Amino acid sequence: MPDAVSVSPVTARTEALKGHAAMLLFATLISGSFSLGHLATPHVDPGALTALRFLLASAVMAAVILAGRKGDRRLGVQAPWRFLILGLLLGSYFVLMFEALRLSDPVSLAAVFTMTPLMTALFGLVLLRQTISPLVGASLLVAASGALWVIFRGDVDALLAFDVGTGELIFLAGCACHALYIPLITILNRGESGKLFTLWTVLGGLVVVGAYALPEVVATDWPSMPAIVWVTLVYVAVFASAGTFFLMRYGALRLPAAKVMAYGYLIPSIVILLEGISGHGWVAPPVLLGVAATVLALMMLVVNRDAA
Repeated sequence: MPDAVSVSPVTARTEALKGHAAMLLFATLISGSFSLGHLATPHVDPGALTALRFLLASAVMAAVILAGRKGDRRLGVQAPWRFLILGLLLGSYFVLMFEALRLSDPVSLAAVFTMTPLMTALFGLVLLRQTISPLVGASLLVAASGALWVIFRGDVDALLAFDVGTGELIFLAGCACHALYIPLITILNRGESGKLFTLWTVLGGLVVVGAYALPEVVATDWPSMPAIVWVTLVYVAVFASAGTFFLMRYGALRLPAAKVMAYGYLIPSIVILLEGISGHGWVAPPVLLGVAATVLALMMLVVNRDAA
């Protein structure tokens, strides 16, 4: 909730609704990166695309900070090595995501993404000794079950044989990096503002991924890239990076943490809508059972007043 000593029930309800609207937009923007990334990755190396993404996102975040109030224009930080670690994890997530989108469809990978909260909870337990409530634990298991059903495309035989696609396995490793990144934010934070911390994390990713992908960045004939590559680059750097950061922060000030996290469960459903509306086909009806489970997990947390 915004910084106020006390608020009326009506004001609190209004602010909560604003938080839910922000997180719904957050989930939609994240979903768009799966669909656009799937269209762009056949044309460009994932590492090169991620390096340029970090470059553009760094410029956007630096501009936001420099355009702020005078007291918020400081760009320096202590112990910048911290951000190389965070940048390595975040960069690995994005590179593996784009690599996986070459091999698998956006819907399956969006379902894999819903496993991230469960892995985050496990890393939080190990690194921070954080525990979760029975409600949150139940929602995580329901979402994970639904995700597995979508990943195996509603095929019981494939599920029993654990026939997982290469793309899904690659992205699962990427999601593990993302899940580890989240508790490390708490461990490595030294009091920087959210904007400054994000800027340096993106810069850390730029250094790490840039060093890894430099040969591809130099070798790529950027002027001849199709428009979808540039559209995807701008989208993931501005909307799916800087934009979602602000929305996440906005929602976190107005909603309990569990409800903020729950909106990630909605991503497979939105990706299915985006893929269907854009003419890339609709999923088979049995797969919708898994999608329904992830939506149920969302509702378990959003509707419950005690979720925290």
